Amino acid sequence: MRGNTHVRFGGRARETDRLKGRHRALVRPYEAVVVLSVDEKSLVQALGRSQPAFPMMPGMPEKRTHDYVRNGTTSLFAAFNIADGTVISSLHRRHRSIEFKKFLTKIDEQVPADLAIHLICDNHSTHQTAAVKTRLAAHPQLQMHFTSTYSSWINQVERFFAFFTEDLLQRSHPDTVQQLEADIRGWIKDWNTHPKPFIRTKTADEILESLGRLLKRISGAGY
Repeated sequence: MRGNTHVRFGGRARETDRLKGRHRALVRPYEAVVVLSVDEKSLVQALGRSQPAFPMMPGMPEKRTHDYVRNGTTSLFAAFNIADGTVISSLHRRHRSIEFKKFLTKIDEQVPADLAIHLICDNHSTHQTAAVKTRLAAHPQLQMHFTSTYSSWINQVERFFAFFTEDLLQRSHPDTVQQLEADIRGWIKDWNTHPKPFIRTKTADEILESLGRLLKRISGAGY
């Protein structure tokens, strides 16, 4: 794998330099720069249970009813600081470029003015509209970098969303969207009191070698 110049992702040849560049940004951010892993968890549902969950007790697992009521949805916009694990967040009832522009403004306001801001995002169309590009052009200190197609899993904010889902969403049963949003704000506020950055231990070459071994095992699958 070390000698190859391209790796095939999702049916397209991608230069290994692109992956290595994203990996460097995530592992060794530059001085006077803040690197934020950004994404949205859209359509978070306020699922009310017919009865409260029964807590775990000695010899008995936690129990909850199988039925639920859909009480509406909200979308969580999050920017995960890969250096210290803190999160800038915003909640919106819709998930469009308008809301994403508002979130960019919030990021700009909360990051010190003397720091350049690098955002690691996926290729969702919300991140690449003409309105977003115009806003970025007017604020050159804010730069966006996109993960390769089908590679959004590499973005650290996805791991944050997994913690958020396991710790809050799977255990909550809000009766209204307002209650859900209050729970989300409270959970993120608590996270930011003792944030946990994620530490990558593998180099880009080690990741590519691992992908190479996988491709050999599934050879003939059309990838």
